Amino acid sequence: MVRPYSGRVEIIDLSAPIKASPEGTPDVLRTEIDFQDHEQGATVIRELFGVGPELLRDGEGWANEFFTRFGTHNSTHVDAPWHYNSTIGGEPADTIEKLPLDWFVRPGVKLDFTGREDGQVITAAEVEDAIASTGRDLAPLDIVLIQTGCDRWIDDPSYMAHGPGVSGEATRWLHERGVRVMGIDAWGWDRPLWMQAEDAKAEGREGVFWEAHQIGLDYCQIERMVNLDSLPSTGFTVSCLPLPLVGGSAAPARVVALLDRG
Repeated sequence: MVRPYSGRVEIIDLSAPIKASPEGTPDVLRTEIDFQDHEQGATVIRELFGVGPELLRDGEGWANEFFTRFGTHNSTHVDAPWHYNSTIGGEPADTIEKLPLDWFVRPGVKLDFTGREDGQVITAAEVEDAIASTGRDLAPLDIVLIQTGCDRWIDDPSYMAHGPGVSGEATRWLHERGVRVMGIDAWGWDRPLWMQAEDAKAEGREGVFWEAHQIGLDYCQIERMVNLDSLPSTGFTVSCLPLPLVGGSAAPARVVALLDRG
């Protein structure tokens, strides 16, 4: 259940700003935006409706923006099970618009794993210990957030190469306790992909690359979060409602935490 609030609510933004990608960002990861100003908007209005700028306040029309390149995973977003595999448990995996909304507004628990080395694995035992240190048991549908401090890299082209990663066993441990939404302030929930790729090729087997994503569970990840250092361990609600993109493997979300400040 979402906890009632007794008084003033503080809202902490956990979403990265959406903006054009810096130079050096690989094409598949780039965000590009075409901004149209009020003068251009007046031209559009004339073309559509025959209304000239003399009939508009200050001669201005509407401002508008167009994403000319924007992947659903290129901002703070929620992954759907369809992102990980086409089937989960032998059934078609759910796309983002099919997931229950009550997964996405729930009490939150933050686990602090800052100071970890790039590529270090966060184990189930460590997650269990971190939960115990909060003094609070997990409840079904709690949203668990992993703080790594990697949001400091979010504007750097090397962002995706940094961070520890949550293991498959830790992901399963959370899922077995009813957690269906898990978030992290790194580029991804798994270890950096370049590291997993090297290990997968060396070991020559599946289950190494993208280990936690392809664990075969119906759950969601919030990735590319920021400002987790502003949160206490418990006592807040997370709202992470994704856009209802039909057939989508993910969707952008404005992720916030709500804290009761009395």
